Parts: sequence; structure tokens; C-alpha cells
Amino acid sequence: MTDSPVTPSKSPIVGIIMGSQSDLRVMEAAAEFLDQVQVPYEINIVSAHRTPHRMIDYAEGARKRGIRVIIAGAGGAAHLPGMVASLTTLPVIGVPVKSSNSIDGWDSVLSILQMPGGIPVATVALDGALNAGILAAQILGTTDPVVADRLEKYKSTLKDRVMRSAEELRRGDRDVD
Repeated sequence: MTDSPVTPSKSPIVGIIMGSQSDLRVMEAAAEFLDQVQVPYEINIVSAHRTPHRMIDYAEGARKRGIRVIIAGAGGAAHLPGMVASLTTLPVIGVPVKSSNSIDGWDSVLSILQMPGGIPVATVALDGALNAGILAAQILGTTDPVVADRLEKYKSTLKDRVMRSAEELRRGDRDVD
């Protein structure tokens, strides 16, 4: 990773990839969060099983293209995050996706979570692409104060929401979020 801020650049620094088009419904949450904190990203379909050479090219070329973090979502056997992590030195965040062919999502969770030593993949919850987007921004925020400031503002809105809900509940309003 470089120490330069991301704000002046419009080039993508986060790669969001998924195994198939059906994963997009989940993975959009990462993209929406990165939009919110103004972190440039790219989004693509890269299947570990159907297009392995495309996956290899993507993973091996990501760093050279300026990508600093990869978010990889996959359902079923969910090999994409681990295979990408084996091909790059970039941090990889795996998003297990509950797909139509999964075993209630557990196969995806375990496939991403149980990586062998030397090939780490940060793993978020099943369908947890929002947290993957937040984690990617937090990784970037360790060297970019602008991103860190945007994250602080986001976290402040979470606190404000809880405090509003607590006050509404205290007043007797049972329709709180």
C-alpha cells in the first residue's frame, strides 16, 4: 500500500469481485458504502471455477493497476477469495454469499473461513458485503487520513442513530429502528 491519499485519484483502489452475476445483489452493499465514503472501486465478475485464467490475471495484475484491497464474494464452494489471496499480496476480504446452490450458506462461510496457514482471508458474515466495504475503507484509512475522517463521521452516524432510538423508546415510541 502507498501512503498517498485516495481523494485526488479517481482510479479504483478497491476491487470488488464476485463469482457470478447472482452475487451482485449482495455485493452491491460494499459498493454503496465505498461510494458513501468516496473510495474509488471497480466491480467485476471473476469466477474461480468457470474462468480460472481470468481470475489469475485479475489477482496477479491488481496491485500493478493500483488496487490496494480486494473484496471477493462467492457462494457455494466459494473458492474465489482464497484462490485470489493465494495469487496476490493484497489484503483480501471474503464475503460468503448464500446462493441457490449453497447448503444454507454454511459451505460458503467455511470455504472462506478455513484457509490454510500462509493464505489469510479476512472473512465477514454471510451476505456481509456492507462490513466488507467498511473493513476495506478501514484498511485504507490506516494510511489515508481523509478516508479515516470519513469513517469517523460514518461511525458517528451509527452512534447518533442508537441514541435517537433510545430516546424514542424512553418517550414510549415503540416504533424504533
